[in-house]
Amino acid sequence: MSKAEPPSDTSRKPSLQTTLLALTIGGLGGWIATMIAIPLPWMIGSMVTVTVGAMLKLPLALPNRLRSVMVVVLGIMLGSGFTPAILPQLGDWALSLSTLVLYVIVSGAIGIWYFRKLCDYGPITSYFSAMPGGLSEMTVVGGEMGGDSRKISLTHAWRILTVIMTLPFLFQLWLAYDPATRPSVGLPMTEVPLEDMALLTACAVAGYFIAKGLRIPAAAIVGPMILSAAVHLAGWTTANPPSELIAVAQVVVGAAIGCRFVGISLAFIGRSIVAATGGTVILAAISLLFAWVLHNVTGLSFAALFLAFAPGGLAEMSLIALSLSLDSAFVATHHIVRIFIIVVCAPLLFKILQQLWGDPRSEQAE
Repeated sequence: MSKAEPPSDTSRKPSLQTTLLALTIGGLGGWIATMIAIPLPWMIGSMVTVTVGAMLKLPLALPNRLRSVMVVVLGIMLGSGFTPAILPQLGDWALSLSTLVLYVIVSGAIGIWYFRKLCDYGPITSYFSAMPGGLSEMTVVGGEMGGDSRKISLTHAWRILTVIMTLPFLFQLWLAYDPATRPSVGLPMTEVPLEDMALLTACAVAGYFIAKGLRIPAAAIVGPMILSAAVHLAGWTTANPPSELIAVAQVVVGAAIGCRFVGISLAFIGRSIVAATGGTVILAAISLLFAWVLHNVTGLSFAALFLAFAPGGLAEMSLIALSLSLDSAFVATHHIVRIFIIVVCAPLLFKILQQLWGDPRSEQAE
């Protein structure tokens, strides 16, 4: 048994100084990324620079509340992709949406075997690390069940970071995507009509609190997105949040991912990253397989299907879809269903499997 890793400093309440430093570094990274025209520049640039800062042991932290507010903005933006034009297409999505259940089962089973047999993780840590989504939920529930929450959190954080860092560039090579030719999402703040801003703000506030009250997974993004989709489908507005606000939201989301690496030693991060990289490759391969089969069966876009099944976060994969001019509503809907399946069903299935494993000891010190 290896020596236990000291707890992460991220458990401490972020101060104004650590928050401002994280946002400054993230904003600088986003600006540099826009200057060199990389895909999804504000989020990727922020994520990379803050991750580097975290590994250099800089005092970086972001309040969860700030990230939630910015995720609400992204939810409103994603909801704007649900235009009346997509209504005739909903029937075409039925097969791919129902296949998500099989995707979660297959990827989860293979992932558990990989982490258990090849990475020597305990059964609890393996189970919650293998789930293809639900970073926050799997970390919290897995820790409560006796798993190593640090390994679970790092596995999911590295999965998301790796997918976000590689997919846009692969699409750039594969689809000859040129980020400079893509129009920016949203109008400048001075050009968004006040009545549209008021309507979108109401969707943001009401959507968040309704989803939170109903205990819907990923409430900060799902609730506002559903209400935003409703008003856009009804034709009440065609507006997006202002482009400046969307850029700020992406910087905050990217910085929040980077801050997850604060307070953990490079040695522990290195060991966890090696294991997490293998798990991410496995998930990506399974996603490619499902996308290829469904593309041939349904005729739906292979690129959109791959993003819909890709093992990244809901907000991040939907943003990539937007940046590639793919159907962001299609991608977002599939990720919502996947998250719902994982968050609701994974803890229940764990209780059943626990009967087979007995009552294993805590794996926190492994």
